[in-house]
Amino acid sequence: MAKIRSTTVVGIYHNGEVCVGADGQATMDKHVAKSNVKKIRKLLDGKIVTGFAGSTADAFTLLERFEEKLNAYQSNMKRAAIELAKDWRKDQYLRKLEAMMVVANKEELLIISGTGDVLEPDNQIAAIGSGSMFAHAAALALKKHAPHLSAEEMVRESLNIAADICIYTNHNLVIEKPTK
Repeated sequence: MAKIRSTTVVGIYHNGEVCVGADGQATMDKHVAKSNVKKIRKLLDGKIVTGFAGSTADAFTLLERFEEKLNAYQSNMKRAAIELAKDWRKDQYLRKLEAMMVVANKEELLIISGTGDVLEPDNQIAAIGSGSMFAHAAALALKKHAPHLSAEEMVRESLNIAADICIYTNHNLVIEKPTK
């Protein structure tokens, strides 16, 4: 059975602004299965933006569990992420899920990994998925050499650079910012 894969998600916190974006490609084996997948979701009326990579069904399961934790912990994103990670490590069903998430609010940017870890990324850049190394490298360069750009501009350009290089990433971008 061919595995569906291929996602590039990047989140950047820069100059007091956070933005998360993703490409739209899903690849099955060596073929593009879909070119306009929406991998970015808003939670809590837009206060939190998430991007996911990995198995779509697994990602939606994690997204639902994360939203439950947000509701249980009064919208405290970091606490919800940590509690989800605890469940992920303990629950046999969750441990089999193959997905990762970037989650962001106005103040924080986190990666929730497929091993149940919660990471605060270095340099305030979070990147996951097949093209993540390309997008991450581009974002680092933009933060260093083009600090006048907004977080949204950096996310867009990082994803476009990744799409130019990575065969598993396309230019159909969805980019979102959390609201207050």
